[in-house]
Amino acid sequence: MSFGQGGPFGGPGGSTPDWDALADESEARGRRKRWMMIGGGVVAALAIAGIVAAAVMNSNSPGGNPTAQPTASGQTAAPDDKPSFPDVSVPPPPNPQDYISDPKKDTAPLTPATLFPQKSMVVGENSYPQTATDNSTDCTAAAQGALVSSLTHNGCKQLLRATYAKDGVAVTIGVAVFDSPAKATAVMNESKPNLLPLSGGGVPASFCQGTKCRMTTNATGRYAYFTIAGYTNGKDVTASDTKAQQIMRDGGSYAFAQIAQRGKDQAAKAAEKQLQDARRKAGKS
Repeated sequence: MSFGQGGPFGGPGGSTPDWDALADESEARGRRKRWMMIGGGVVAALAIAGIVAAAVMNSNSPGGNPTAQPTASGQTAAPDDKPSFPDVSVPPPPNPQDYISDPKKDTAPLTPATLFPQKSMVVGENSYPQTATDNSTDCTAAAQGALVSSLTHNGCKQLLRATYAKDGVAVTIGVAVFDSPAKATAVMNESKPNLLPLSGGGVPASFCQGTKCRMTTNATGRYAYFTIAGYTNGKDVTASDTKAQQIMRDGGSYAFAQIAQRGKDQAAKAAEKQLQDARRKAGKS
């Protein structure tokens, strides 16, 4: 259909439109639009019905998974029943200090072989060969001077010794065992470190006997520990001496480390048992 210069609705020099024909054409377009809308709705309804039918068939089929059904978007819903695992509740790890403080917990074998198992005392860059060890339940037999009475009235149960020597100097370490940390601390505070030196393995019986030597005392847990260090040739230790002082300090550090390690070993063993018990309990629940 053509229009004049006046546009579709006439104007100067334009022709008059056929209103009946326009009305019929408009009505035909409306009918087509309605059918398209109705047809689209039918297609959508059929698609949804197909999805629902597929879901019902899938849930009723022998190999179907009733917990994983297709959603309207075509995705698979996650199952509601997720696998569960037993809750293993593990107690806090034991404190190693408890195992060197409480006789009821401190039950590991206590001998020179367990307390001083290494053949050399290694502290930092320094290493000293072990020359002799000793163990006595009569603490007074491994002490001298004022230390004898200190060990006695505080109830010493056992006294272990080990001697290490190198380059003309030696140190004897003594570890005394008590029923409580309070007893060990009392011995330390009395400051009577007269440990009896232990000879053997090249260290003469005269070591630190009638000569000036360096001595220390300390305590940790239910253990008091002592050192006595000096020259193996009978030379006196002077105030400015550094060689005997070094082995004395290393002896004290080593004694503390060995006692602490005893606590760590027993605590680690207890922690492993706790874990095993917790797993066993969780498996039964």
